[in-house]
Amino acid sequence: MTLSELKFIVAVAKEKNFRRAADKCFVSQPALSLAIKKLEDELNVSLFERSRTEVKITPLGQKVVDQAIVVLDEAAKIKDISNSGQEQLKSPLKIGLIYSVAPYLLPLIIPILRTKTPDMPLDVEENITKNLEQSLKSGVIEAAIIALPFNIPGVECIPLYDEEFNVVVPSNHPWSKKKDISANDLSNQKVLLLNNEHCFSKQVMDACPELSKRSEVLQGNSLETIRNMVASNLGISVLPKTATAINYNNPLVKVIPFQKPIPFRRIAIAYRKSTVRMEAIESFVIALKEIKTNNIKVF
Repeated sequence: MTLSELKFIVAVAKEKNFRRAADKCFVSQPALSLAIKKLEDELNVSLFERSRTEVKITPLGQKVVDQAIVVLDEAAKIKDISNSGQEQLKSPLKIGLIYSVAPYLLPLIIPILRTKTPDMPLDVEENITKNLEQSLKSGVIEAAIIALPFNIPGVECIPLYDEEFNVVVPSNHPWSKKKDISANDLSNQKVLLLNNEHCFSKQVMDACPELSKRSEVLQGNSLETIRNMVASNLGISVLPKTATAINYNNPLVKVIPFQKPIPFRRIAIAYRKSTVRMEAIESFVIALKEIKTNNIKVF
């Protein structure tokens, strides 16, 4: 049993596909398949159910993969320990961000990090929450910027900032002259939200519970697509406040604040309790506090 074989089974478990897993591991598919078959023979278990259309992990295989993640995480510490102390700020910080945060937070924090920690570039993975959770647990990334709650065993979270929501409507919409909007009023409108894979849709539904009961909800794949769908007069939407900053203004869209209590989400940085990159993560948090904007309330 080797670390490479453990990496292979974790990759297959994540990708549910041998070819994609091989690409992620930078090996040929036959080499990956052979290594996994060798490990299965050594353990005398079937880790995966294979068919022409899909790959499923067996119940026992899931237990092996979970333990493999722990082993790989512990093994990674050997390399990380050699980069402890000041060296933490002289290597890339592998960080994941959810899609509804990355485009709006990165332009604010990267200039600060370039000054504060010039030798610690961000190696960014942009993804949905459930995929970032897997990447964090498997050690692919060292930290993740997510929205709370994020209750994962072995993972700690530091709250970073609260971000209010805004309503966006077409410039010719009857609401375009309103000073503010009640969350309950959205239930009578055609509302555009991200598809259900994105946690932001659930955050909006939780903040505006009437929305899920009576409104017509359409879905998009990105906040920028949603903004353009609103501009084309397809409906209204709710966006996080960072996505409605002045530099994202669109003359065909009107931004309207919510009435109090204003719906919001809490953004946090998540990391494994076993991390040895705590100084790097804390440097990210300190840099965030230097951001000067009215769109987020940094702690």
